[in-house]
Amino acid sequence: MSTLVTGVDFVVLATKDIEAAEEFYGTVLGLPETARYGKMPGVEYQAGNLTLAVMDPTAFGQEFRAHGLPIALQVDDVEAARANLESQGVKFVTETMDSGVCHQAIFLDPAGNSLAIHNRYAPK
Repeated sequence: MSTLVTGVDFVVLATKDIEAAEEFYGTVLGLPETARYGKMPGVEYQAGNLTLAVMDPTAFGQEFRAHGLPIALQVDDVEAARANLESQGVKFVTETMDSGVCHQAIFLDPAGNSLAIHNRYAPK
């Protein structure tokens, strides 16, 4: 039997301020920009194998809603990444957690979307 879904093309993160989002995702997080939606307020950034489509949903006929559960962004060292982000003014909403298989810490982007820096140290 063949699989209907073969992958994930992108995850959408809503913003009300595309310029603040561009600064955050492109400069603070240092993610490469891979696409821009012409004159529409939308930009795509590549985070490893996942594309983050950051857009103002109201320009596309949708309601603004921040993503409430974190998207986990993989890093090599959670504490080092956290220190780097905090030095740039990023506010974390949790302490660094150790689940027994990973370390992670949750923070918010300028629009209130929940993100986490994450490192799985235990084998899968």
